[in-house]
Amino acid sequence: MRSTEILLNKLLVQLFNDILHIEEKSLKNTKFIDLSITEIHTIEAIGLDKSRTMGEIAHDLRIAVGTLTTAINKLIKKGYVERKRIEEDRRVVLVNLTERGKEAYNIHYLFHEEMIKAMISNFTTNEEDTLALALEKVNIFFEDKYKSFQ
Repeated sequence: MRSTEILLNKLLVQLFNDILHIEEKSLKNTKFIDLSITEIHTIEAIGLDKSRTMGEIAHDLRIAVGTLTTAINKLIKKGYVERKRIEEDRRVVLVNLTERGKEAYNIHYLFHEEMIKAMISNFTTNEEDTLALALEKVNIFFEDKYKSFQ
C-alpha cells in the first residue's frame, strides 16, 4: 500500500472507533444510561416521523430481522419503543418510539449536531463542501459494497 492509502486506512479506523467511544461516553452523561450505543442507533433508525416496519429498520441497520427482534424486545422492556401489528395484515409489525424513546432520540440528535458544528467550526465553506463531497463518495462505495454481499 502507498503511504496515502495507509494513512486513509488508519484515519477511517480511528475515526470510526473515536466516534463510537465519544458517543458512548456522551450517552452515559445523560439520563439514558440504560441504553447501549447499539440501542441508541436502533432508536435513531426507528426515527420520529412515523411507524416503521421491522424489515425497514433491519435494512437500515444492516442486520437480520431476527437480530432486530431481540433488540426491539429489550427496548420495549425499557420503555423506549412500542410494537403493533396492523389489522389489514397481521404479519406486518410496526414499530415506533414512545415519548421516552423520542426524548432519547432528540438527545442523540443534539449530540450529532453539536459534534458536526464543532468539527467544521474552523473549516472554510470550500473545505466543508470538499469534505462533504469526499464523504459522499466514500458512503456510496460502502453502500455498494454492502449491497454486493446481499
